[in-house]
Amino acid sequence: MDETGLRVGQVAERSGLTVRTLHHYDRLGLVCPSDRTSGGHRLYGPADLERLYIVVGLRELGLSLERVGEVVSGALTVAETLEHQRVALDLQIAALTRARDRVLHAQRADGELDLLELMKEVVMSNTFEQYFDADQIVQLQRRRAEIGEQRIAEVENAWPELMARVDAAIAAGTEPQSEEGRALAGEWAALLEEFHGGDPGLRDSLFRMYEENRSQIETEWSGPSQRQLDFISAAQR
Repeated sequence: MDETGLRVGQVAERSGLTVRTLHHYDRLGLVCPSDRTSGGHRLYGPADLERLYIVVGLRELGLSLERVGEVVSGALTVAETLEHQRVALDLQIAALTRARDRVLHAQRADGELDLLELMKEVVMSNTFEQYFDADQIVQLQRRRAEIGEQRIAEVENAWPELMARVDAAIAAGTEPQSEEGRALAGEWAALLEEFHGGDPGLRDSLFRMYEENRSQIETEWSGPSQRQLDFISAAQR
């Protein structure tokens, strides 16, 4: 066979990638040399180099190797992938904007910057992205646009007030299945639906996130307590 392709060292030299990176892409099945020399050495042909160019470009956009693999294997189109990545970047930009605004507020007020509060926002964002996939995040963004910021603020403000009333009902010995208990459960379900819009997938992702992070959500995010959830669950039976 004529050596019309490039060896791994040549590709590394011309592309700026390391040989180690190229071997890693090979092991993952992202870009595998498809030609061989008469001596058995593997060569990158034109199609391999085109595929490598796509992989490098997607990595430059910040995509994970797993997501890149879905694109080059045909499981996702480039358009779908770019839309997912745009949403992820929008979320990161929003989180950074909130952090920047908090810093500016502290500077203008000549106050002390609460670094722990900033870290909490970052952790919350990362945790959220573990349970909602890119399609769901797009769906939530559309829902947010439909509802509007004013309604979102109203719902956010309604939660602490509702949780306080549930605590008061528990302290007063109110039966969950009483008229008052069922009314509280109805309000609870309505506020949750403001978030998931009745979509089973969003609802399941939300519940799973809570189940796996309940202590953190309660103590660090001012979320509902287990006692409150037990009361609401009993009222909904």
